Amino acid sequence: MVDLNFFERYRAFLLDIDGVLVRGPTPIDGAAEGLARLRRHGRCLFLTNNSSRSRAGLARHLVALGFAVAADELVPSCYIAARHLASIAGEVAFWLIGEAGLDEELRLAGHRRVDRPEDAEWVVAGIDRAVDYETLDGALRALRGGARLLATNIDPTFPGPDGLLPGAGAIIGALEGMGYPAEISVGKPSPIAFRVAVERLDANPGSVLMIGDRLETDVLGATEAGIDTALVLTGITPSHETAAGAIRPTWTADSLAALSEGRVRPTASS
Repeated sequence: MVDLNFFERYRAFLLDIDGVLVRGPTPIDGAAEGLARLRRHGRCLFLTNNSSRSRAGLARHLVALGFAVAADELVPSCYIAARHLASIAGEVAFWLIGEAGLDEELRLAGHRRVDRPEDAEWVVAGIDRAVDYETLDGALRALRGGARLLATNIDPTFPGPDGLLPGAGAIIGALEGMGYPAEISVGKPSPIAFRVAVERLDANPGSVLMIGDRLETDVLGATEAGIDTALVLTGITPSHETAAGAIRPTWTADSLAALSEGRVRPTASS
């Protein structure tokens, strides 16, 4: 069913990436065309918990996959982490558990990576597909020495081309298992993520729509920030959970392509 009034409600859009535009390295069918149509109705900004690529690196990756996206339209959790640390603590010395994008964004914000865990003021942890015992041992030494722990996000999994893959939450869980839960998590559903994104949009939250694939991050965080939500069924959440769960999106659509044509279903009071 096409809702002819759907786009009259919104002036800007926040979009997740994994499960909305892509699954792992593979574009979702119709997503590039859907994004192009969506841009006709308002500004688009991309809010992702993935910390593996910096804004510049993520832009290059998405462009190579056929998405017309610029670096200044991207708000990955590595950027949020670097910005939030600077806002609360200035430039800090950090021990890294993460990939190149997180390291790059932290350094761009003026933070300094240390070689000795004992010199770290913060442990910054995100997804790290090459994490090893030595890195975890260094994090433990830093934390025992008084460093504080910031997580880019605590997602347990993320969608890959052949199913679910371990997310940053697996690494944060290892640190918590050693007795050190994250003091701060900046990714969705944290209000920190949505505050940064809305500031970048320079929009009233009531005129923004968050488009995502995960109830407990995209939908929950946006709802708590006063932002309407659209759940697309191309990622983590199957359709039966949208009606059965306590977290309910404003709208449901089969895909970004369908949403961009107004083919949405109301799933909560709207």
